[in-house]
Amino acid sequence: MEPERADETWDEFRELVNMKPADLEKWLATDESRSAGQHGEGGESTGHASGRRIVDILRTGRKGLSDDDYAHMRKVVGYIRRHLAQRPSGDVRDTRWRHSLMNWGHDPLGDAS
Repeated sequence: MEPERADETWDEFRELVNMKPADLEKWLATDESRSAGQHGEGGESTGHASGRRIVDILRTGRKGLSDDDYAHMRKVVGYIRRHLAQRPSGDVRDTRWRHSLMNWGHDPLGDAS
């Protein structure tokens, strides 16, 4: 990957993924996390699987990332941006919308949660 593109991807990813690896892992272990998102043939949701990969990316650090990791990071950035634009009205604290975003490493409530 071109260094400029890698820099841009890393910066966007780190701006939008606001959960720490340990917090994301803890979240992924909850029933709310497992029930959020679109599930394939009786398996894990796309977002839940993505969350596990995000934890790996965050723990690997920038220098150890592959082009495939950067491609996933771009997917994460796109997902988070699209879903933030669809924020429902009212209190989102216990909504599937928030839970889905959290599976992708972004808590829209940030420190307020």
